Amino acid sequence: MLPVNLQVTIFQPVGTGPFPVVVLNHGRDLGNNRLQSRNRTLHATREFLKRGYAVVAPMRQGFADSGGAAVGEGCNTEANGEAQAEDIAAVVQWLARQPWADSGRMVMMGQSHGGLATMAYSQHPDPGFKLFVNFAGGLRSAGGCPWELALRDAMGSYGKTSRTPSLWFYGENDSLFPPNVIKPVFQTFLAAGGRGEMIAYPPFGVDAHGMFGSADGLDIWLDKVLAGLKEAGMPTDVVAPQYGLSPDVPAPTNYARIDDLEALNRAHAGGEESYRKFLGKRSPRAFVVAPGAGKQAYTWGGDDPQRLALQLCQERHHAICTVYAVDDNVVWRQP
Repeated sequence: MLPVNLQVTIFQPVGTGPFPVVVLNHGRDLGNNRLQSRNRTLHATREFLKRGYAVVAPMRQGFADSGGAAVGEGCNTEANGEAQAEDIAAVVQWLARQPWADSGRMVMMGQSHGGLATMAYSQHPDPGFKLFVNFAGGLRSAGGCPWELALRDAMGSYGKTSRTPSLWFYGENDSLFPPNVIKPVFQTFLAAGGRGEMIAYPPFGVDAHGMFGSADGLDIWLDKVLAGLKEAGMPTDVVAPQYGLSPDVPAPTNYARIDDLEALNRAHAGGEESYRKFLGKRSPRAFVVAPGAGKQAYTWGGDDPQRLALQLCQERHHAICTVYAVDDNVVWRQP
């Protein structure tokens, strides 16, 4: 077989390392796999960069700018997952040769199709992996196959040799893999000898299947994953907080504390309800106001919430907007 090049996105903290490594495995978007965006998952990436990890996000064969061809869905879920795991194994072998990667301290996480691939890889992993995390993992064939049974049998087969601890996150309103499907799948994995813990969480948004890609999903999974890492002897302390903050932030002013609602009302009456919601979001975050129009907007997560909040405010309210607070600081300057 001819060699295939795989597209891999790498995020590294400042320094030379070697850094512990998180491998993030992507899901399968609807439509043409070639048009799928490269895997980044910035909300999760920020949290691991803050804790000194390098984050490695490969695209498997046939996805985005990787070479080769994606494996068809078909009815053989077990074989599909193992084909994905072969690509992941190639990336792991490459990681072992990188001087910045501590291949003795690794964790692997995957969402949807990437969750299936993660559990398939866990059958015969590199010994450096201390934890596997499955976010809504599976494969749902559209070809009229009994995909529920195929998924159960696949995970049961993986469980026969998977011995590294794993965490499984599935929401009550997952549109692809609801509780009545996943419960027997997980029990079959355990019965076969696999090591796993199910975290079944309440309804999330309109569809829990996208929880991992949402900034609000951090409230569901982050503490649990950090606890699993700590139990496995992996680092969990924040050592580089700058990776969780917004870029190019104006200097804080002495106008008010971030939680001073009275000060907000003096600067911008009528925005208290939105501001309370803003305060409940994780950084990076930004709150902007349009004083002349009595309007406001806020965003959180992503590359540049300050820019996005200003854009949202101006497009929504057709007004001149200005930044009031970014992350944990008020940056408002009185006119």
